Amino acid sequence: VEQLLARMQYVLINLDRPEQYNRLCRVTNQQCRVMVNYFSVAPSLFGDICTGLYHAGLITPETRVVLEKPIGRNLISSRQINDLVARFFQENQIYRIDHYLGKETVMNLLALRFANSIFTTNWDHNTIDHVQITVAEQVGIEGRWGYFDKSGQLRDMVQNHLMQILTLVAMEPPVNLHDDSLRNEKLKVLKALRPITTKNIERKVVRGQYGPGFIRGKPVPGYLEEAGGNSASSTETFVAIRLDIDNWRWAGVPFYLRTGKAMATKRSEVVINYKQLPHNIFTDSYRSLPANKLVIRLQPDEGVEIEMLNKAPGIGDGIHLQRTMLDLSFSEAFKKERVAGAYERLILDVMQGSQTLFIHRDEVEYSWTWIDSIQEAWEKSSEPPKQYPAGTWGPVASVALLARDGREWEE
Repeated sequence: VEQLLARMQYVLINLDRPEQYNRLCRVTNQQCRVMVNYFSVAPSLFGDICTGLYHAGLITPETRVVLEKPIGRNLISSRQINDLVARFFQENQIYRIDHYLGKETVMNLLALRFANSIFTTNWDHNTIDHVQITVAEQVGIEGRWGYFDKSGQLRDMVQNHLMQILTLVAMEPPVNLHDDSLRNEKLKVLKALRPITTKNIERKVVRGQYGPGFIRGKPVPGYLEEAGGNSASSTETFVAIRLDIDNWRWAGVPFYLRTGKAMATKRSEVVINYKQLPHNIFTDSYRSLPANKLVIRLQPDEGVEIEMLNKAPGIGDGIHLQRTMLDLSFSEAFKKERVAGAYERLILDVMQGSQTLFIHRDEVEYSWTWIDSIQEAWEKSSEPPKQYPAGTWGPVASVALLARDGREWEE
Protein backbone atom coordinates (compact mmCIF):
# COMPACT_ATOMS: atom_id res chain seq x y z
CA VAL A 1 0.00 0.00 0.00
CA GLU A 2 2.81 2.40 0.85
CA GLN A 3 4.39 1.83 -2.57
CA LEU A 4 1.06 2.56 -4.24
CA LEU A 5 0.45 5.69 -2.19
CA ALA A 6 3.93 6.94 -3.05
CA ARG A 7 2.94 6.92 -6.72
CA MET A 8 -0.37 8.73 -6.23
CA GLN A 9 -0.98 12.44 -6.63
CA TYR A 10 -4.18 14.35 -5.97
CA VAL A 11 -5.15 17.18 -8.30
CA LEU A 12 -8.19 19.34 -7.54
CA ILE A 13 -9.99 20.93 -10.50
CA ASN A 14 -13.47 22.17 -11.38
CA LEU A 15 -14.69 19.78 -14.05
CA ASP A 16 -16.55 22.53 -15.91
CA ARG A 17 -13.47 24.79 -16.14
CA PRO A 18 -11.44 23.69 -19.22
CA GLU A 19 -8.47 25.90 -18.36
CA GLN A 20 -7.91 24.00 -15.09
CA TYR A 21 -7.20 20.71 -16.87
CA ASN A 22 -3.69 21.99 -17.57
CA ARG A 23 -2.95 21.12 -13.94
CA LEU A 24 -3.11 17.46 -14.95
CA CYS A 25 -0.28 18.00 -17.41
CA ARG A 26 2.08 18.68 -14.53
CA VAL A 27 1.67 15.15 -13.16
CA THR A 28 1.51 13.21 -16.42
CA ASN A 29 4.17 12.27 -18.93
CA GLN A 30 2.43 11.56 -22.23
CA GLN A 31 5.56 10.19 -23.88
CA CYS A 32 5.92 7.16 -21.61
CA ARG A 33 2.49 6.54 -20.12
CA VAL A 34 -0.94 5.45 -21.28
CA MET A 35 -3.46 7.77 -19.67
CA VAL A 36 -6.63 6.10 -18.33
CA ASN A 37 -9.53 8.40 -17.47
CA TYR A 38 -12.14 6.83 -15.19
CA PHE A 39 -15.45 8.72 -15.48
CA SER A 40 -17.08 7.75 -12.17
CA VAL A 41 -19.30 10.82 -12.33
CA ALA A 42 -22.76 11.73 -13.59
CA PRO A 43 -23.06 11.44 -17.40
CA SER A 44 -24.03 15.12 -17.50
CA LEU A 45 -20.36 15.91 -16.78
CA PHE A 46 -18.90 13.73 -19.54
CA GLY A 47 -18.95 16.57 -22.06
CA ASP A 48 -17.13 18.98 -19.76
CA ILE A 49 -14.45 16.40 -18.94
CA CYS A 50 -13.86 15.42 -22.56
CA THR A 51 -13.63 19.07 -23.58
CA GLY A 52 -11.19 19.85 -20.78
CA LEU A 53 -8.96 16.88 -21.58
CA TYR A 54 -8.98 17.79 -25.27
CA HIS A 55 -7.98 21.43 -24.75
CA ALA A 56 -5.21 20.34 -22.38
CA GLY A 57 -3.80 18.05 -25.07
CA LEU A 58 -4.43 14.97 -22.94
CA ILE A 59 -6.31 12.95 -25.55
CA THR A 60 -4.10 10.86 -27.84
CA PRO A 61 -4.73 7.59 -29.75
CA GLU A 62 -3.41 5.73 -26.68
CA THR A 63 -5.69 7.50 -24.19
CA ARG A 64 -8.44 5.34 -22.67
CA VAL A 65 -11.70 6.24 -20.98
CA VAL A 66 -13.76 4.10 -18.59
CA LEU A 67 -17.51 4.73 -18.39
CA GLU A 68 -19.59 3.60 -15.40
CA LYS A 69 -23.25 2.63 -15.63
CA PRO A 70 -25.82 3.91 -16.08
CA ILE A 71 -25.11 4.94 -19.65
CA GLY A 72 -28.40 6.73 -20.11
CA ARG A 73 -31.86 5.74 -18.93
CA ASN A 74 -33.20 4.69 -22.34
CA LEU A 75 -32.01 4.21 -25.92
CA ILE A 76 -32.21 7.91 -26.83
CA SER A 77 -30.20 9.16 -23.84
CA SER A 78 -27.63 6.36 -24.15
CA ARG A 79 -27.04 7.33 -27.79
CA GLN A 80 -26.59 10.96 -26.78
CA ILE A 81 -23.96 9.99 -24.20
CA ASN A 82 -22.16 7.61 -26.56
CA ASP A 83 -22.23 10.17 -29.39
CA LEU A 84 -20.75 12.81 -27.11
CA VAL A 85 -17.87 10.60 -25.95
CA ALA A 86 -17.32 9.36 -29.52
CA ARG A 87 -16.52 12.93 -30.60
CA PHE A 88 -13.29 12.63 -28.62
CA PHE A 89 -12.55 8.88 -28.40
CA GLN A 90 -12.67 5.95 -30.82
CA GLU A 91 -14.64 2.83 -29.85
CA ASN A 92 -11.39 0.96 -29.15
CA GLN A 93 -10.53 3.61 -26.55
CA ILE A 94 -13.86 3.38 -24.69
CA TYR A 95 -14.26 0.86 -21.85
CA ARG A 96 -17.87 0.54 -20.61
CA ILE A 97 -17.48 -1.24 -17.32
CA ASP A 98 -19.85 -3.68 -15.59
CA HIS A 99 -18.19 -5.10 -12.49
CA TYR A 100 -20.19 -8.34 -12.80
CA LEU A 101 -18.07 -9.23 -15.84
CA GLY A 102 -14.97 -9.14 -13.65
CA LYS A 103 -16.26 -11.68 -11.14
CA GLU A 104 -14.36 -14.96 -11.11
CA THR A 105 -17.46 -17.13 -11.50
CA VAL A 106 -18.92 -15.01 -14.29
CA MET A 107 -15.66 -15.41 -16.20
CA ASN A 108 -15.72 -19.10 -15.33
CA LEU A 109 -18.88 -19.41 -17.43
CA LEU A 110 -16.60 -19.25 -20.47
CA ALA A 111 -14.35 -22.02 -19.17
CA LEU A 112 -17.29 -24.12 -18.02
CA ARG A 113 -19.05 -23.90 -21.36
CA PHE A 114 -16.21 -24.02 -23.85
CA ALA A 115 -13.48 -26.07 -22.14
CA ASN A 116 -15.58 -29.01 -20.95
CA SER A 117 -17.19 -31.30 -23.51
CA ILE A 118 -19.69 -32.59 -20.96
CA PHE A 119 -21.30 -29.13 -21.02
CA THR A 120 -20.39 -27.97 -24.52
CA THR A 121 -22.38 -30.85 -26.05
CA ASN A 122 -25.29 -30.47 -23.62
CA TRP A 123 -26.01 -26.77 -23.85
CA ASP A 124 -29.04 -26.27 -26.10
CA HIS A 125 -32.73 -27.04 -26.59
CA ASN A 126 -32.07 -30.76 -26.95
CA THR A 127 -30.99 -31.19 -23.33
CA ILE A 128 -31.98 -28.05 -21.40
CA ASP A 129 -35.54 -27.48 -20.18
CA HIS A 130 -35.15 -23.92 -18.93
CA VAL A 131 -32.66 -21.47 -17.41
CA GLN A 132 -33.04 -19.28 -14.32
CA ILE A 133 -30.92 -16.22 -13.54
CA THR A 134 -31.36 -14.64 -10.11
CA VAL A 135 -29.69 -11.53 -8.71
CA ALA A 136 -31.26 -10.98 -5.30
CA GLU A 137 -30.27 -8.19 -2.94
CA GLN A 138 -31.14 -8.39 0.75
CA VAL A 139 -30.70 -4.67 1.35
CA GLY A 140 -33.23 -2.02 0.40
CA ILE A 141 -32.36 1.24 -1.31
CA GLU A 142 -30.38 2.48 1.72
CA GLY A 143 -30.78 6.20 1.22
CA ARG A 144 -30.46 6.16 -2.58
CA TRP A 145 -34.00 7.42 -3.15
CA GLY A 146 -32.89 10.33 -5.32
CA TYR A 147 -31.19 8.03 -7.82
CA PHE A 148 -33.17 4.82 -7.59
CA ASP A 149 -36.69 6.23 -7.84
CA LYS A 150 -35.81 7.73 -11.22
CA SER A 151 -34.51 4.43 -12.57
CA GLY A 152 -36.05 1.38 -10.89
CA GLN A 153 -34.87 -2.21 -10.83
CA LEU A 154 -35.41 -2.81 -14.56
CA ARG A 155 -33.04 -0.03 -15.59
CA ASP A 156 -30.70 -0.36 -12.61
CA MET A 157 -30.09 -4.13 -12.74
CA VAL A 158 -31.73 -5.90 -15.68
CA GLN A 159 -30.43 -3.64 -18.47
CA ASN A 160 -26.81 -4.25 -17.52
CA HIS A 161 -25.96 -6.99 -14.99
CA LEU A 162 -28.63 -9.54 -15.91
CA MET A 163 -28.36 -8.90 -19.65
CA GLN A 164 -24.61 -9.47 -19.53
CA ILE A 165 -24.96 -12.72 -17.58
CA LEU A 166 -27.66 -13.82 -20.02
CA THR A 167 -25.44 -13.23 -23.05
CA LEU A 168 -22.58 -15.28 -21.58
CA VAL A 169 -24.94 -18.17 -20.81
CA ALA A 170 -26.69 -18.10 -24.17
CA MET A 171 -24.08 -17.03 -26.75
CA GLU A 172 -22.59 -19.24 -29.45
CA PRO A 173 -18.94 -20.36 -29.11
CA PRO A 174 -16.66 -17.48 -30.13
CA VAL A 175 -13.81 -18.08 -32.56
CA ASN A 176 -11.38 -17.00 -29.83
CA LEU A 177 -11.32 -14.87 -26.70
CA HIS A 178 -10.26 -11.70 -28.47
CA ASP A 179 -12.31 -8.57 -27.90
CA ASP A 180 -14.48 -8.55 -31.03
CA SER A 181 -15.06 -12.32 -31.19
CA LEU A 182 -16.59 -12.51 -27.73
CA ARG A 183 -18.56 -9.28 -27.93
CA ASN A 184 -19.98 -10.10 -31.37
CA GLU A 185 -21.45 -13.36 -30.04
CA LYS A 186 -22.95 -11.57 -27.05
CA LEU A 187 -24.49 -9.03 -29.39
CA LYS A 188 -26.16 -11.77 -31.43
CA VAL A 189 -28.02 -12.92 -28.32
CA LEU A 190 -29.36 -9.43 -27.67
CA LYS A 191 -30.49 -9.16 -31.28
CA ALA A 192 -32.37 -12.48 -30.94
CA LEU A 193 -34.40 -11.50 -27.85
CA ARG A 194 -38.12 -11.73 -28.54
CA PRO A 195 -39.71 -8.32 -27.82
CA ILE A 196 -42.00 -7.87 -24.84
CA THR A 197 -44.78 -5.38 -25.58
CA THR A 198 -48.22 -4.35 -24.35
CA LYS A 199 -49.61 -7.47 -26.05
CA ASN A 200 -47.71 -9.98 -23.92
CA ILE A 201 -46.30 -8.12 -20.92
CA GLU A 202 -48.90 -9.45 -18.46
CA ARG A 203 -47.80 -13.02 -19.23
CA LYS A 204 -44.09 -12.25 -19.43
CA VAL A 205 -43.21 -9.74 -16.71
CA VAL A 206 -43.95 -9.22 -13.01
CA ARG A 207 -42.94 -6.00 -11.32
CA GLY A 208 -43.07 -5.55 -7.58
CA GLN A 209 -42.36 -3.11 -4.79
CA TYR A 210 -41.36 -4.14 -1.28
CA GLY A 211 -43.50 -3.23 1.69
CA PRO A 212 -42.73 -3.39 5.42
CA GLY A 213 -41.24 -6.66 6.60
CA PHE A 214 -38.39 -8.33 8.44
CA ILE A 215 -34.79 -8.86 7.32
CA ARG A 216 -32.42 -10.84 9.56
CA GLY A 217 -35.13 -10.75 12.22
CA LYS A 218 -35.30 -6.95 12.31
CA PRO A 219 -38.26 -4.85 11.11
CA VAL A 220 -37.62 -2.74 8.03
CA PRO A 221 -39.81 -0.10 6.38
CA GLY A 222 -41.38 -0.55 2.98
CA TYR A 223 -40.06 1.25 -0.08
CA LEU A 224 -42.68 4.00 0.21
CA GLU A 225 -41.84 4.51 3.88
CA GLU A 226 -38.08 4.86 3.34
CA ALA A 227 -36.57 8.16 4.49
CA GLY A 228 -36.97 10.88 1.87
CA GLY A 229 -39.32 8.77 -0.21
CA ASN A 230 -42.39 9.62 -2.26
CA SER A 231 -45.43 7.81 -0.89
CA ALA A 232 -47.07 7.85 -4.33
CA SER A 233 -44.13 6.29 -6.22
CA SER A 234 -44.82 3.39 -8.58
CA THR A 235 -41.12 2.61 -9.13
CA GLU A 236 -40.41 -1.12 -9.11
CA THR A 237 -37.92 -2.70 -6.70
CA PHE A 238 -38.47 -6.21 -8.11
CA VAL A 239 -38.67 -7.62 -11.63
CA ALA A 240 -39.26 -11.16 -12.88
CA ILE A 241 -39.20 -11.83 -16.62
CA ARG A 242 -39.87 -14.82 -18.85
CA LEU A 243 -37.92 -14.23 -22.04
CA ASP A 244 -37.34 -16.16 -25.24
CA ILE A 245 -34.32 -16.19 -27.53
CA ASP A 246 -35.32 -16.70 -31.14
CA ASN A 247 -32.48 -18.76 -32.52
CA TRP A 248 -31.76 -22.43 -33.19
CA ARG A 249 -29.89 -23.17 -29.97
CA TRP A 250 -32.58 -21.90 -27.61
CA ALA A 251 -35.80 -22.58 -29.52
CA GLY A 252 -38.46 -23.52 -26.98
CA VAL A 253 -36.21 -22.93 -23.94
CA PRO A 254 -37.51 -20.14 -21.69
CA PHE A 255 -35.14 -18.01 -19.63
CA TYR A 256 -36.48 -16.71 -16.32
CA LEU A 257 -34.80 -13.62 -14.90
CA ARG A 258 -35.41 -12.36 -11.37
CA THR A 259 -33.91 -9.48 -9.43
CA GLY A 260 -35.06 -7.43 -6.48
CA LYS A 261 -34.21 -5.47 -3.38
CA ALA A 262 -35.10 -6.33 0.24
CA MET A 263 -35.35 -10.01 -0.62
CA ALA A 264 -34.95 -13.10 1.57
CA THR A 265 -31.20 -13.33 1.12
CA LYS A 266 -28.33 -12.01 -0.98
CA ARG A 267 -27.81 -14.39 -3.88
CA SER A 268 -26.66 -14.25 -7.49
CA GLU A 269 -26.78 -17.48 -9.45
CA VAL A 270 -27.51 -19.18 -12.76
CA VAL A 271 -29.47 -22.45 -12.68
CA ILE A 272 -29.44 -24.67 -15.76
CA ASN A 273 -32.39 -27.07 -15.48
CA TYR A 274 -31.95 -30.10 -17.73
CA LYS A 275 -34.76 -32.11 -19.28
CA GLN A 276 -36.11 -35.23 -17.65
CA LEU A 277 -35.16 -38.58 -19.11
CA PRO A 278 -37.79 -40.03 -21.46
CA HIS A 279 -38.04 -43.34 -19.57
CA ASN A 280 -37.66 -44.26 -15.90
CA ILE A 281 -36.38 -47.69 -14.84
CA PHE A 282 -36.05 -46.70 -11.17
CA THR A 283 -39.75 -46.57 -10.30
CA ASP A 284 -39.10 -47.94 -6.80
CA SER A 285 -37.42 -44.64 -5.96
CA TYR A 286 -39.27 -42.09 -8.09
CA ARG A 287 -42.43 -42.24 -10.17
CA SER A 288 -40.83 -39.48 -12.22
CA LEU A 289 -37.07 -38.98 -12.16
CA PRO A 290 -35.99 -35.49 -11.05
CA ALA A 291 -34.02 -33.67 -13.72
CA ASN A 292 -30.36 -32.76 -13.27
CA LYS A 293 -29.45 -29.20 -12.36
CA LEU A 294 -26.30 -27.18 -12.83
CA VAL A 295 -26.11 -24.30 -10.35
CA ILE A 296 -23.49 -21.60 -10.96
CA ARG A 297 -23.17 -19.49 -7.81
CA LEU A 298 -21.91 -16.00 -8.59
CA GLN A 299 -22.12 -14.66 -5.04
CA PRO A 300 -21.72 -14.78 -2.12
CA ASP A 301 -20.27 -18.34 -2.02
CA GLU A 302 -18.79 -18.59 -5.51
CA GLY A 303 -18.82 -22.06 -6.99
CA VAL A 304 -20.54 -24.67 -9.14
CA GLU A 305 -23.00 -27.38 -8.07
CA ILE A 306 -24.36 -30.34 -10.02
CA GLU A 307 -27.49 -32.01 -8.69
CA MET A 308 -27.65 -35.64 -9.75
CA LEU A 309 -29.04 -39.02 -8.69
CA ASN A 310 -26.95 -41.79 -7.11
CA LYS A 311 -27.67 -45.18 -5.64
CA ALA A 312 -28.34 -44.96 -1.92
CA PRO A 313 -25.93 -47.13 0.11
CA GLY A 314 -27.30 -50.44 1.32
CA ILE A 315 -28.25 -53.95 0.31
CA GLY A 316 -31.59 -55.48 -0.46
CA ASP A 317 -34.07 -55.54 -3.26
CA GLY A 318 -33.59 -53.15 -6.14
CA ILE A 319 -31.60 -49.98 -6.57
CA HIS A 320 -32.84 -47.05 -4.54
CA LEU A 321 -31.82 -43.58 -5.63
CA GLN A 322 -31.10 -40.43 -3.68
CA ARG A 323 -30.28 -36.92 -4.76
CA THR A 324 -26.64 -35.92 -4.44
CA MET A 325 -25.02 -32.52 -4.84
CA LEU A 326 -21.52 -32.32 -6.28
CA ASP A 327 -20.18 -29.03 -4.98
CA LEU A 328 -17.11 -27.18 -6.24
CA SER A 329 -16.59 -24.29 -3.86
CA PHE A 330 -14.06 -21.82 -5.23
CA SER A 331 -13.04 -20.75 -1.74
CA GLU A 332 -12.18 -24.37 -0.89
CA ALA A 333 -10.74 -25.50 -4.23
CA PHE A 334 -8.53 -22.44 -4.58
CA LYS A 335 -8.02 -21.47 -0.94
CA LYS A 336 -4.28 -21.16 -1.48
CA GLU A 337 -4.79 -18.79 -4.39
CA ARG A 338 -5.41 -15.09 -4.07
CA VAL A 339 -8.63 -14.27 -5.91
CA ALA A 340 -8.57 -10.84 -7.51
CA GLY A 341 -11.54 -8.53 -7.03
CA ALA A 342 -13.73 -7.68 -10.01
CA TYR A 343 -12.61 -4.05 -10.29
CA GLU A 344 -8.99 -5.04 -9.74
CA ARG A 345 -9.12 -7.34 -12.76
CA LEU A 346 -11.06 -4.93 -14.95
CA ILE A 347 -8.85 -1.93 -14.26
CA LEU A 348 -5.79 -4.04 -15.08
CA ASP A 349 -7.47 -5.01 -18.37
CA VAL A 350 -7.96 -1.33 -19.19
CA MET A 351 -4.29 -0.64 -18.52
CA GLN A 352 -3.32 -3.59 -20.75
CA GLY A 353 -5.72 -2.55 -23.52
CA SER A 354 -8.03 -5.58 -23.39
CA GLN A 355 -11.72 -4.88 -24.07
CA THR A 356 -12.90 -8.51 -23.83
CA LEU A 357 -14.72 -7.98 -20.52
CA PHE A 358 -16.12 -4.57 -21.46
CA ILE A 359 -19.33 -3.68 -23.23
CA HIS A 360 -19.51 -2.55 -26.84
CA ARG A 361 -21.74 0.38 -27.75
CA ASP A 362 -23.96 -1.89 -29.84
CA GLU A 363 -24.61 -4.11 -26.81
CA VAL A 364 -25.75 -1.09 -24.82
CA GLU A 365 -28.12 0.05 -27.54
CA TYR A 366 -29.70 -3.33 -28.31
CA SER A 367 -30.15 -3.93 -24.59
CA TRP A 368 -31.87 -0.57 -24.16
CA THR A 369 -34.10 -1.23 -27.17
CA TRP A 370 -35.41 -4.39 -25.50
CA ILE A 371 -35.74 -2.76 -22.06
CA ASP A 372 -37.49 0.33 -23.45
CA SER A 373 -40.26 -1.83 -24.90
CA ILE A 374 -41.04 -3.18 -21.41
CA GLN A 375 -40.82 0.28 -19.85
CA GLU A 376 -43.19 1.72 -22.45
CA ALA A 377 -45.69 -1.08 -21.85
CA TRP A 378 -45.63 -0.33 -18.12
CA GLU A 379 -46.20 3.36 -18.74
CA LYS A 380 -49.31 2.56 -20.78
CA SER A 381 -50.68 0.38 -17.98
CA SER A 382 -52.47 1.71 -14.92
CA GLU A 383 -51.60 -1.36 -12.84
CA PRO A 384 -49.27 -0.54 -9.92
CA PRO A 385 -46.35 -2.77 -8.89
CA LYS A 386 -47.38 -5.82 -6.88
CA GLN A 387 -46.49 -5.63 -3.21
CA TYR A 388 -44.25 -8.09 -1.37
CA PRO A 389 -43.05 -8.03 2.24
CA ALA A 390 -39.40 -7.13 2.71
CA GLY A 391 -37.40 -10.25 3.50
CA THR A 392 -39.29 -12.52 1.08
CA TRP A 393 -38.69 -13.79 -2.45
CA GLY A 394 -40.93 -11.24 -4.15
CA PRO A 395 -44.60 -11.03 -5.15
CA VAL A 396 -46.75 -14.15 -5.34
CA ALA A 397 -47.26 -13.31 -9.01
CA SER A 398 -43.60 -14.16 -9.68
CA VAL A 399 -44.29 -17.71 -8.48
CA ALA A 400 -47.26 -17.89 -10.84
CA LEU A 401 -45.04 -16.74 -13.71
CA LEU A 402 -43.26 -20.11 -13.59
CA ALA A 403 -46.18 -22.14 -12.27
CA ARG A 404 -48.08 -21.45 -15.50
CA ASP A 405 -45.32 -23.34 -17.28
CA GLY A 406 -45.25 -26.14 -14.69
CA ARG A 407 -41.99 -24.89 -13.15
CA GLU A 408 -40.81 -23.25 -9.94
CA TRP A 409 -38.03 -20.95 -8.79
CA GLU A 410 -34.84 -22.36 -7.30
CA GLU A 411 -34.82 -21.10 -3.70
